[in-house]
Amino acid sequence: MKRDKIVPPMPPNPAPHITDRLIEMGLTQAAGMGAVPLSWLEINAWCERTAVELDPWEARLIRRLSAAYLAESHKADVETCPPPWRAEVTAREREIEEAKLRAVLG
Repeated sequence: MKRDKIVPPMPPNPAPHITDRLIEMGLTQAAGMGAVPLSWLEINAWCERTAVELDPWEARLIRRLSAAYLAESHKADVETCPPPWRAEVTAREREIEEAKLRAVLG
C-alpha cells in the first residue's frame, strides 16, 4: 500500500489519550523469547515516572490493548492477513491489483 501511495483506512479512535499512553509506554515489552504484553510492573513504573495517575479501567484497558497488539502482530506475520477492522476494498486498490494481474497474465 505504501509503495502504491494508498493510505490505509483506520478505525475510529474514541480515546486517543489511551493509545498515546500505550505507545509512550512501549506497546509491548521484551522477554526471554521475544515480546510480551506490558506487565503491571511496567505500567506502574510508567505512572510513577511520569506522575500520571491512571484510573483502574485505563490501566486494565492499556494492558488489554498491549496483549491485543501483540496477538495481532503475530497474525500479521502472514502476508495475506487482512486488517483487523475489515476495511472495504477501495476502487483505487482494486484498480492497482487488477493492473498488476494484467501485467503478469498479459
